[in-house]
Amino acid sequence: MRMKAKTVDKIATYVIVVLALFIVALLLGLLGFILARGIGHIDWNFLTSAPQMLKGGGGIGPQLFNSIFLLVLTLIITIPLGWGGGIYMAEYAKPGRITSFIRLVVEVLSSFPSIVIGLFGLLLIVNTFGLGFSLISGAMALAIFNLPLMVRTTEQAFRAVPKEQKEAGLALGLSKWKIITSILLPVALPSLITGTILASGRIFGEAAALMFTAGMSSPPLDFTDWNPTSPRSPLNPFRPAETLAVHIWKVNSEGIGPDSKEVAAGASAVLVILVLAFNLSARWIGRVVYRRMTASK
Repeated sequence: MRMKAKTVDKIATYVIVVLALFIVALLLGLLGFILARGIGHIDWNFLTSAPQMLKGGGGIGPQLFNSIFLLVLTLIITIPLGWGGGIYMAEYAKPGRITSFIRLVVEVLSSFPSIVIGLFGLLLIVNTFGLGFSLISGAMALAIFNLPLMVRTTEQAFRAVPKEQKEAGLALGLSKWKIITSILLPVALPSLITGTILASGRIFGEAAALMFTAGMSSPPLDFTDWNPTSPRSPLNPFRPAETLAVHIWKVNSEGIGPDSKEVAAGASAVLVILVLAFNLSARWIGRVVYRRMTASK
């Protein structure tokens, strides 16, 4: 029986390793295919010029800027709400019906398809609130879409902190908020950074929700006009904005230009590179901040 158990354990280990290698190979193959297909079409002109729907030679400059600007707007809304909600659930919420109801709402919201969030944003944010197709409408819709992930990640990160550290703060007579900001937050920071990275990746790649909120076109942008109230200013959050993911879908489905396939391939490669670069840089920043806040090497 003992030998049999060891044999079963070895077989299970081999199966798990093979499956893990298969997933890694599948991911690398997918990334390699996208990059090999599109990286040859990327140059400075492609990254900075405006798109052309009827003739060749267009780029993705406005769409690339819109994606980054939308990411910043969404995180400005999502991080305070998501981190605040997670801290409340972990440190302040008492067991009971209200807390259970909040958890149920978070779980239900996390299972909504993105297109449902987009239709909700179209009805409430775009039409009822009168914000129209705009960056701020898209940011608010994506904030709703990402809040469950941010709340759950924050709550789990704070609950994972050893109780001894919290008890040491109480023994020193520190207030609850001081314990949260000075003891629990630095320890939970790597997990919070990871949750923010996951949410950011979803922002970069989201298309369905943004078609109904941010819009499927962008006005001609004047990158010399940095007045946020100007209709053609890139920093105007109340203007329509086609993001890179929406542009890829639009070119693949509606593009009639002679180089539409090349534009879609190049834009897909840029999106993949952007997500990878953001993830790697954000993880590095998270480690640096963690070392500084905890004085660890």
